[in-house]
Amino acid sequence: MVGAMGDLADGPAGGGRDLPTGGRTRSASALARGLTVAEALNLPSLRGADVLAGAGGLDRVIRRLNVMELPDVLPWVEPHELLLTTGSPLRGGAHGPARLVRDLDGRGLAAVAVRAGGRAGAPSGAALAAADEVGLPVLRLGAGVALGDVLNRLLTDILNRQAATLARAEEAHRVLVDVILAGGGLAAITGELARLLDGGVLVAAPDGRVLARSGVAPELLRDPRYFAAADGRFLAADPPHGPRTPDDGTRVVQVPILAGTLDHGRVVLITRGRAADSADVHLLERAAATAALVITKDLAVAAVEGKYQGDFLRDLLAGRAGDAAQVARHCAALGWDVDRPLVVVVAEMDPEPGGAAPAPGGLCPGHEHLAEAWSLAVRERDPRAAVAGYSREVVVVMGAGEPADGAAAGAAPGGGAARRPGGLVRTLAAQVAGWGGRSFATGVSRVAARPEDIPMAYEQARRAARVGRQMHGAGAVAEFDELGVYRLLSQIPDTAELRSFMAEALGPLAARGDPETDDLRTTLEALLDNNLNVAETARLLHFHYNTLRYRIGKLERLLGPFTTDPHLRLDLLVALRAFRMRSLAE
Repeated sequence: MVGAMGDLADGPAGGGRDLPTGGRTRSASALARGLTVAEALNLPSLRGADVLAGAGGLDRVIRRLNVMELPDVLPWVEPHELLLTTGSPLRGGAHGPARLVRDLDGRGLAAVAVRAGGRAGAPSGAALAAADEVGLPVLRLGAGVALGDVLNRLLTDILNRQAATLARAEEAHRVLVDVILAGGGLAAITGELARLLDGGVLVAAPDGRVLARSGVAPELLRDPRYFAAADGRFLAADPPHGPRTPDDGTRVVQVPILAGTLDHGRVVLITRGRAADSADVHLLERAAATAALVITKDLAVAAVEGKYQGDFLRDLLAGRAGDAAQVARHCAALGWDVDRPLVVVVAEMDPEPGGAAPAPGGLCPGHEHLAEAWSLAVRERDPRAAVAGYSREVVVVMGAGEPADGAAAGAAPGGGAARRPGGLVRTLAAQVAGWGGRSFATGVSRVAARPEDIPMAYEQARRAARVGRQMHGAGAVAEFDELGVYRLLSQIPDTAELRSFMAEALGPLAARGDPETDDLRTTLEALLDNNLNVAETARLLHFHYNTLRYRIGKLERLLGPFTTDPHLRLDLLVALRAFRMRSLAE
């Protein structure tokens, strides 16, 4: 006897993209259509059935039903099929029961249901052992149950279940369409999904930043299994599609937000007290498509607004934006506040080793992500700051904070200066760098007390970024007020002349890589930095006083009488500062 039923709910041609789950593959359409073996066991038609073997495969998806009573059923089985049969095939078969079970698993069978009792008898021990090994569920129906009756009742149960699922999906689709038509964003989507799915829902960016959330328990936001402790990013699981169940019973389901080949993040459902099912995944897939539309629209709007804002900020940085009153009004219309003490920050991308420079006006790789990361990090602390990304740099004009000890903002260094924002900028730079992407050098200007001072502050920040990279390499953060003589050295275009001066002043100490020479150069620098105080220098370098006196004599024989010649000391100090600049390293 051979009787086959078609697909319970046909998916797209080809079955969709295969995704790993538990050592097997499950298609994306199967996740959204059909039901698992565990869910089928809860239906009235299979209630009371026993799981004889293969309990590890109860998450397999049933999409077809089939009835067979042949000695060798293998040629007629189909993937995702529940095979209703007697125990006969699992007692013999052309190549033995264990081999048959493995072949059935290879065909993608969902499960085998055998009728208890009868002439065929129970499946053999070898068949059950093989089923446990490959995770192919073998179910035993109640005694006296006709396979045709089970087939009819099970098909009715499944179709009723799918009708309810489709009605729920249609309701979700209507709600999500209403959200888009009403101009709602990601927050509105997560709010409606949390109500429909009775759980917490969030939307996360590709790097894990939570863009919107609703109904997520506060304690879960601090759970290190799901969220990074440092910055609260959602930790995406592998595979990126479908459910995962931790030991505490919390169910996490995530679905990618895709627009063509672009990955815009994840829609995530977190439930407690119930297990998520394929219907939840199906609703999340619909929500992901809606979220992709919202994100794509927001990106398009942001691109237009960003270009307009970037063009105006470029004029402001170049001093072409008009008088102070016009600038303040225009910035206020853009959501920026420039009528306060400000600081300009420039994050300049570090060159990639062997990477080709972008064409004039082109964008460096990773430019968009860097600009977005700086914008998010800065506006968490200063919502009225201006942030714009250009071809090689990101520029931030942000508040400088309150003056320290009541001093006037923007005062000159050493004369009651405002508190420098370098600490905050270093925190922001570390946060942005932690989100990944290209490395960058960061420069911080002096405080600009008026909008007219912004162009000068911009040049200061650019110079600080470049000198900081020369001094400390990739990823440096430097304040303009801390550059000292390096500001002057960085303005010398002829690096060969600087190297020549350094070699003449330091003589043999200009060589690099020799341990003894490096040690003498360190001694000289410490001695000059401590104004030739021999006792203090010996203490800092952990030398005996007489040992340091001996080294001073050796240094004077190499370099000249620097302890008595102030001009020679000045030359040596400048040469040592030039030696520190990485751009001059040989």
